[in-house]
Amino acid sequence: MRERLERLKRLAWLLDASFRLPGTKFRLGLDAVIGLVPGGGTVIMTLVSLYIVWEARRMGAPMSVLVRMLVNVALEAAIDFVPLVGDLIDAAFKANLRNVALLEDYLNGKLL
Repeated sequence: MRERLERLKRLAWLLDASFRLPGTKFRLGLDAVIGLVPGGGTVIMTLVSLYIVWEARRMGAPMSVLVRMLVNVALEAAIDFVPLVGDLIDAAFKANLRNVALLEDYLNGKLL
């Protein structure tokens, strides 16, 4: 189970924080870059984000945690459909890192 969580953490980091904007402390990942592709990018990245939720379900996360994770994915996807401004907000929201943190909190007994 620990290996699965570590794999999801690496995936979330790749999607949300793998690149640093030069001259800033702001980080973004493949989600923000691929999300720039009109229409299709958002759909593809939403499916990847849903994979993290699916893995959380397989790891035994309760419905309360899964619903919070799904809300994060839905918010990010909805925001990302707004051209340019949505992409900027999406880069800052980082739903995948939020969702992995929710899963980790649950697994560590902090969420019930």
